[in-house]
Amino acid sequence: MKEITSIQNSYVKNLIKLQEKSRERKKQGLFIVEGKREITLAIESNYSFDTILFDEDIISEKEILTLFNSNINRIKISKEVYQKLAYRDSTEGIIAVTNSKNFSLDNIEFKNKNPLILVAESIEKPGNIGALLRTADAANIDAVFIADPKSDLYNSNIIRSSVGCLFTNQIATGTSEEIISYLQDNQIDIYAATLQNSNEYHQENYTKASAIVVGTEATGLSEIWREKATQNINIPMQGKIDSMNVSVAAAIVIFEAKRQRKFK
Repeated sequence: MKEITSIQNSYVKNLIKLQEKSRERKKQGLFIVEGKREITLAIESNYSFDTILFDEDIISEKEILTLFNSNINRIKISKEVYQKLAYRDSTEGIIAVTNSKNFSLDNIEFKNKNPLILVAESIEKPGNIGALLRTADAANIDAVFIADPKSDLYNSNIIRSSVGCLFTNQIATGTSEEIISYLQDNQIDIYAATLQNSNEYHQENYTKASAIVVGTEATGLSEIWREKATQNINIPMQGKIDSMNVSVAAAIVIFEAKRQRKFK
């Protein structure tokens, strides 16, 4: 088995590029997953793996083989190398170099005839994207669509902040125009969270095929979503400010939809 002990190793330097640069992740078709929970969720979501790196002082090869078959490419790394690569302070000694998937709308399959979808337009902060994915997982909705994405979904910040929910959700990306066309072609009602020409969110019926659409806190949804929506909706605010964190807003509407559907 190969062993790497130097942070100057060319392979280690390439892994750092994968962590830091979206361009490299897209070019190589690889990204980094860290931690047993996140890797287990990726395995359950049928991701394939290029290489597993592990610090034997933290996790044994025997434990690695409880997750993967013996054919998986494994590299033992030193504590120094592991600390250089590890994104989190407290982890479990395992890092997976993982093959990317295509987040195409064509790959979406609905098991539910009346799917419930979350659409997030142009969300920039990885932490907000991660929180939205956690909300989607908690509600067990059918899909998450990222419209006009501003962040690479394989950013380590997104994987960490989603607590691995990047792997538990069915996800697609596309332009707003492409996603609107997809929703209309599939007869999915569009409920756009915006103040303009809107009804209070709890007045609507989400038991049919529905997409809940949220935008950034700073600028809200773009005009195309407000115009193409089946209905614009708002969350009535009772304090002194007129907005809330996008993941909180999404959760409020999504769980109202789930309530109406009797949490099915």
